[in-house]
Amino acid sequence: MKKTLIFTAVAALALAGCSKKTPEVDLGNEGMGGIAAQVQSQLQNVYFDFDKYNIRSDMRSVVASNAAVLNQAGAENLAVAVEGNCDAWGSDEYNYALGLRRANSVANALTADGVAAGRLNPVSYGESNPVCTSGGKACDAQNRRVELKVQ
Repeated sequence: MKKTLIFTAVAALALAGCSKKTPEVDLGNEGMGGIAAQVQSQLQNVYFDFDKYNIRSDMRSVVASNAAVLNQAGAENLAVAVEGNCDAWGSDEYNYALGLRRANSVANALTADGVAAGRLNPVSYGESNPVCTSGGKACDAQNRRVELKVQ
């Protein structure tokens, strides 16, 4: 009787170990994609004065708001491109350098507000990525910006 009971128990364990398991579905990437899209929708552009890369006083609250968004639960590991842009005044070389200064200025401010520096990737597009091409002061002002893009 003991042998039969032991044999039955061993057979049951062996069969249970060989049963088909339902594959686990990893929703991590889809979940992170949803978080990334939500975070991206909350980020705001930072605008600059002509030929300047220091953050204007009226843009400090925008930087602080962006830092809060990037530090919220679920977003704290997302990498972010900090994209510096310029208007068309000046040479291409000058505008690429100015765009990088603007991107670094915002990245430094975000870091001061608690965003891990390793998550931020400053890059410059100079004048090559305009959002307005109709000309004029108001149009140029729209192009003097830093955009944050979740990567």
